[in-house]
Amino acid sequence: MLLFTVIAVAIDSSEKTDDFVKSGLSTKQIINQYYVGFVPYIWGILYPLFVFIAVIFFTSKMALRSEVIAILASGISFNRWLRPYLIGGIVFAIVLWFANRYGIPKANEIRSTFEATYINGPGGGSNNMNGCWNCYYKRIDTNTFVGLRNYDTARKMSSAVFLDRVQNGKVVYNLRAESMQWDSAHKKWQLNNVVERKVDSVRENVTTIPKMLLDLKFTPRELRKDEYLKDKLNTPDLVQYIKAEDLRGTEGLNTLKVERYRRSATPFTVLLLTLIGAVIAGRKTRGGSGLHLAVGIGIAAIFILADRFSTVFSIKGNLPPIIAVWIPNFVFLFVAFYLYKKAPK
Repeated sequence: MLLFTVIAVAIDSSEKTDDFVKSGLSTKQIINQYYVGFVPYIWGILYPLFVFIAVIFFTSKMALRSEVIAILASGISFNRWLRPYLIGGIVFAIVLWFANRYGIPKANEIRSTFEATYINGPGGGSNNMNGCWNCYYKRIDTNTFVGLRNYDTARKMSSAVFLDRVQNGKVVYNLRAESMQWDSAHKKWQLNNVVERKVDSVRENVTTIPKMLLDLKFTPRELRKDEYLKDKLNTPDLVQYIKAEDLRGTEGLNTLKVERYRRSATPFTVLLLTLIGAVIAGRKTRGGSGLHLAVGIGIAAIFILADRFSTVFSIKGNLPPIIAVWIPNFVFLFVAFYLYKKAPK
């Protein structure tokens, strides 16, 4: 972990040197405001690989010295020999599970805040949606839809607002306002210069209202476009956010759902790779540790590629996120079982 950390920090710092210089921050400030969050983020990504290589490395040394053969020849069963690997894998999986849920999101908040401030700009990128700066379109209940234009997150104010209520496929109520601002005293939105239309089968009633307080079922905190949001929220908050946005009919939630299920699937990957590494490296070969490491890294590379492909199919296609995240684990579960059956016992 220390070796990969040094390499990752060296590569990352070389890529962001210009940004660090432009920020005007000292080295200590950059470390505290960025790398304190960056290092756990890298650990979270590479943790299964760290465990896998470590298992292959020391098990291969045991096999090379014929220690595994001696253990099995003394009457110890192969399953009993694998038991410490199983227990160790479970311990490391639990550590990663808790880190994914609570620890790494805290670190990502530090890292993403720095990147949004000094590297990518506010929000981690452009907030332009279909040519409209800071536009939002939300469903606040089954039949009601709200649209905001040019929302200012600092002033908690929008320049134009509309609200439509639909029944049986027809608009029965329409509201337009020139501007809208959050009223912190009443915890509601204040609409200015409102034109209200009520439509029935016979006629349309139009009313003009200078000011109106309205409960739109969302707060200024929820009006944000943050590309880092999925990384910053801990798992309970992420689950609640996904549920709320699902009810509002928000599109493009597969990225968030993939992140949610990935946090549970990756710890199982640690356990799976631990057992695969033990079975591969427990066989004595002429190639020694080098061959074991080569085979192990090859398997890890295939696993990562399979994981990336399934994730892309979910985010860009119609593959359900939970299936996309767990497909590589299920495939390599059969690989682990096959290697276990073929292992010399």
